[in-house]
Amino acid sequence: MSEMRPTDERLICMAARLKLTYTRDNLVHLMETCTNSRMTPRETFDFIFKHEIKQRDANRIKLAQMGAHFPFQATIDDFDMSFQPSLDPGVIRELITLDWVTAGENVIFIGPSGVGKTHLSIAFGQIALAQGISIRFYSVIKLVEYLEKAYIAGNFEQVFKDVNRPKLLILDELGFMPLTPRQGQILFQLISARYERKSIIVTSNRTPSEWGTIFGDAAAASAALDRLIHHCTPVAIMGDSYRARENGEFSFQVQDPRRSCGVL
Repeated sequence: MSEMRPTDERLICMAARLKLTYTRDNLVHLMETCTNSRMTPRETFDFIFKHEIKQRDANRIKLAQMGAHFPFQATIDDFDMSFQPSLDPGVIRELITLDWVTAGENVIFIGPSGVGKTHLSIAFGQIALAQGISIRFYSVIKLVEYLEKAYIAGNFEQVFKDVNRPKLLILDELGFMPLTPRQGQILFQLISARYERKSIIVTSNRTPSEWGTIFGDAAAASAALDRLIHHCTPVAIMGDSYRARENGEFSFQVQDPRRSCGVL
């Protein structure tokens, strides 16, 4: 790499003042590339600005990833659709557009443990992040315990507002552990606050007809279900468990849960 010229230090200082951090940190390399490629002034600006924007987008996504609190990384490309023939590829392609997020609609993934519900929810979350959509991932039981502690501590409204802020919420593992009546009421309050405004992805190993026992409050369960499925795409995954496949085992099959959502 060529040595830094006297004017380079001034350019670096100006890039810093303009908060062009990528340009500031890579100025000599960028200028050398532009010079060697015999770029015109317009091509030079285009080249530098594109790299600056690319780095800013990468930084934004990295920060958003940290804020989303995903338990692991997952993408649509990593999901083996051939192993889950119950999934309609057309529905998945439609969900990838994220039009449902723009409309404030919901998605419910239902099926037995290990079939990829959480993987798909995170994959859609990753797509949303890339498009600048705010998102947060929560385990349902941990979320309601967190909100319940805030209720007891007297700062529920502040904590609730923070939880409800993202445009897309992923509520994972609804039904893996039963909720107390108060926790059920808290979860209903969250679902109600987002109704027709902001989107929710729910993953559950229980069909909606069983949610009354999950919530600990049949009335709250019924009201929450009404709001979730009013504008909702239910996705039933009825195949074998990926984890069981890796262990040489097989999972159980479930009845199509879309029937209990009232869509079949």
